[in-house]
Amino acid sequence: MKIAKMKMVSVLPLVAVSMALAGCGEEKAAQTGISPQVMADSLFAVMEADRTVYTRLIINRLQNDEKLIKASEHWQDDKALVLPAQMFRYGAERVAEKGAIFSYSLLSLWPVNKQNNPKTETEKAGLQFIADNPGKNYYGEEQLGGTRYFTAVYPDVAVAPACVKCHNDHPDTPRSDFKIGDVMGGVVVRIPLT
Repeated sequence: MKIAKMKMVSVLPLVAVSMALAGCGEEKAAQTGISPQVMADSLFAVMEADRTVYTRLIINRLQNDEKLIKASEHWQDDKALVLPAQMFRYGAERVAEKGAIFSYSLLSLWPVNKQNNPKTETEKAGLQFIADNPGKNYYGEEQLGGTRYFTAVYPDVAVAPACVKCHNDHPDTPRSDFKIGDVMGGVVVRIPLT
């Protein structure tokens, strides 16, 4: 019985301190929130990780290393794997269907698919910046359809031989000299500033 009381007494001050600290933290977080840049950087970290894992562990391994199944932009007709760029677009479309407050896309100055050309001045400036400054991100703001956006552009890098081979060998490619580690395009993340 004495042990139980002693434990109770020693734990109560810790609980009180923890509750006080948690309360202060929640209040401060509610007042400040997170910045659009921190949100965009965090979203991109997840996107980049998923895209790299899919490219290296699925596409490159099954198509290039083990030669079990190919990847194809006509994946349904060819009974093939979905290309990493298509997987990325399907994810972005699904996020839009869910009504998320942010959007993202994969664009390039050298797109194989012309729908992936930059359309806004911020996209063009961001893609040029990341191409000229490997390893750096581009951050800006733009007004689209009456809404002001924080727009971030992140480098999309060739992470596996499958990336390089697909882009360099594609009949519609405007550029055929990519190497592993090259910036092939960019991930554009938009967050409304309202």
